[in-house]
Amino acid sequence: MKRLLLFTPMKPLLLFAVALLAPDLRLVATEGYAIQTILTGSSPTSSRNAKWKPGDGLTLEVSGMDFLADGKLAVAIRKGEVWLLDGVLGAPDKIRYSLFASGLHEPLGVLREGDSLLVTQRTEVTRLRDTNGDGVADEYLTAARGWNVSGSYHGYAYGPKRDGLGNLWVALNLDMGERADNKAAWRGWSGVMGPDSTFLPMVAGLRSPCGLGANTAGDMFCVDQQGTWIPSTPIYHLRKGAFFLNPEGIASQERPDSPLKLSAPVPNKVPYPEALRALPEMVPPAVWLPYHRMGRSGTDLAVCAAGGKFGPFDGQFFVGEFTDAKVSRVFLEKVAGEYQGAAFPFLSGFASGVVRVLFAPDGSLLVGMSSRGWSSLGTQAYGLQRVRWSGETPFAIQEMRAQPDGFELVFTTAVDPASAALPASYTVKSYTYLYSNAYGSAEIDALPLTVTSASVSADRRRVRLQVDGLRALYVHELRATGVRSTAGTALAEPDAYYTLNRIPGRP
Repeated sequence: MKRLLLFTPMKPLLLFAVALLAPDLRLVATEGYAIQTILTGSSPTSSRNAKWKPGDGLTLEVSGMDFLADGKLAVAIRKGEVWLLDGVLGAPDKIRYSLFASGLHEPLGVLREGDSLLVTQRTEVTRLRDTNGDGVADEYLTAARGWNVSGSYHGYAYGPKRDGLGNLWVALNLDMGERADNKAAWRGWSGVMGPDSTFLPMVAGLRSPCGLGANTAGDMFCVDQQGTWIPSTPIYHLRKGAFFLNPEGIASQERPDSPLKLSAPVPNKVPYPEALRALPEMVPPAVWLPYHRMGRSGTDLAVCAAGGKFGPFDGQFFVGEFTDAKVSRVFLEKVAGEYQGAAFPFLSGFASGVVRVLFAPDGSLLVGMSSRGWSSLGTQAYGLQRVRWSGETPFAIQEMRAQPDGFELVFTTAVDPASAALPASYTVKSYTYLYSNAYGSAEIDALPLTVTSASVSADRRRVRLQVDGLRALYVHELRATGVRSTAGTALAEPDAYYTLNRIPGRP
């Protein structure tokens, strides 16, 4: 089944058909976490401010979020507005809503910078300011431009997001549908906001790079979406001169300010590891999110830096997913100087398609949603929900780290050594994808691997697995269904998916 692109016109696809075609979908719920509804498509309007007329409603199709210095939440919505929500971390019926800006062209990101809000529209990044203190923006200034807009309905722009060096990154969707020749400058590229309102291109090979975010080290990452040339949802580490997966916008490499030029033709219809060897500028994703298992349309990512207020997952990314209305978790590590890591299921059952995720100052996770586009498993048209940790540490695989001869698993709580030391408690297989101009790819060259030993650490928090047949540039899928905690409980989510771009200690 083909996966959505955000904000496309509605297709004649019934939601029950989505479920029938994805029989492996199931409710994911990491213990100790609960979803609180702030506003959805069916919420009443009684909590809004006194200026609202009777019967007025707010279609909160969230497309960007950031907190202001005074604690208000700025929310961009797809239909061209920015709203301020006061009291969003309190009782939902006490929140006050006020319109801050309007007349924007499909804004798909918002970021606070000093006393301003930076909002990315299709044509530019706009700086919004309230200069007279009345709570409404009265200054709309161009902060960055330099990419062209063709009129294709997929000509979106996302961001900005700030990296650890202070650079503000923007990502540009490929044009699709009518007028989709991608001859407009920098379609399918990402870059930074430069001086004098310029756009400085950095990275090529993107398709629908809906979500940007920096990790705790300050490096910038991006979630793209499966489609032509992209076998499954990837998460990229963005850096100057990289080419990733989709060449449909590569014509901009001929422009004088391009940071790269491909040295060989783009291969087609070959296994992905072979494509990487054929094209030196092509860089692998840090993590693949396998189709169906981890979702079908990743949209955004936010790093957890909550200081323990969101449980044992500080430093990890939480990734939004549109079609399956859920949030996943990603652990990253560096091997030979490059990022790679593992993806884990986390939480599903959100009210609508997840578009934006943002950690709040109190450590909770805000989830902004819209089902405008293709069908989502969420039952509402839009909304804002909040994920809170109860304080109970879940029994989960916290980290999965690559080793020269296998993997090391780090658990959130102590394991039962008898079950964790059994090789039979684990299964591992590896696979890759076909790199081609087709829409997505099945898993190919799949191979079951043998776990030859499992060694439990003295503190019972770590298990070292020796695995025969590791393969670089393959996804390694782990199931730890036999592992139990010291209390005898099984893992609620025993699955992990490690993208093994490099095997430690090997070329």
